[in-house]
Order: sequence, then structure tokens, then C-alpha cells
Amino acid sequence: MLNSVQRLVLIQKVPIFRELRDDFLVRLASTMEELSFPARHTIVKQGEEGQSLYILVTGRVRVHLGNRELAILKREDCFGEMAVLDAEPRSASVTTLDSCDCLVLTQQQLYEAIDETPDIAINIIRLLSRRIRELNQHIHRLENAHEPNLEPHLHRGSFSERSREQ
Repeated sequence: MLNSVQRLVLIQKVPIFRELRDDFLVRLASTMEELSFPARHTIVKQGEEGQSLYILVTGRVRVHLGNRELAILKREDCFGEMAVLDAEPRSASVTTLDSCDCLVLTQQQLYEAIDETPDIAINIIRLLSRRIRELNQHIHRLENAHEPNLEPHLHRGSFSERSREQ
């Protein structure tokens, strides 16, 4: 179990909570439940309803669609930010690689936090935008791997985007 200082230090490092007031973060952190999961445990399943965001305290998780790996997340990373906002079915599954401890923020807690500090919504939008950009780059790399004989100017995306990827 984390004490209140450890929770604050952890949450300050999570991208969606950066730049927020410490007094607000202390209150928010104190409301989060701490859950533990064994290795190879599926925390969330694609298609299931989700209303919680998870912050990794310890361990690593694999984000995947079936057998296709999308990402590996570690301490201070979070997942479930889409479902906690819109209560739609989960877009991917998340399975532990190691035993993991997580802090859990429910949809109700998040909405109350956004009412008090709207900057959280901006930070979540930034996180989602970054993940979409990373996914687009990944798709672009996969497409290019299947079309190795095309000239660079025939590939999708601009030259500057390809240069940054390399």
C-alpha cells in the first residue's frame, strides 16, 4: 500500500496530472483505490464496458488486440482513459506481464475532478492525441515495410514525418 506522499509523488509524474496543484492531487489520490493483479492476468478485456482509468504503480502490462501487441506500459503509465471518458466498450485488452499494483480512478471521480480542475481534460486530450499519433506512425511503418520498392515520394505522409521516424 502506498502512503499519501508516495501517491502524490507517483501521480505528479503521470502525464494527465502534470501541472496540476498539489493540494488537488492529494485529495484525488486519496480517493483512488489500490488494486493488485498477478502476472498474466487480464485487467481489462476488449469489448467490455469500462468506467475506470488505471495508473501503474508497479509492474508492466501489455496492451493488445488478440495476439497483436499495441504497447507495453510500465510504472507511471496509465490506461483506460478512453473508456473512463465515454463509458464505451474497451478498445483493447490489457494483460499483466508481471505482478502489478495499480491506482484506479473511476468515471465519477474523474468527472468530479474535471469539474474542479478542467486542466485534467486538456491533459487527457493531449495524451489521447499522442497515442493516436504514435498509432498512425506505427501503421505508416507497417505499410512501408510491405512496400519496400516504392520511391520515398510515393509513400504516404510527408518527408519530414518520415525523417522524424527514422
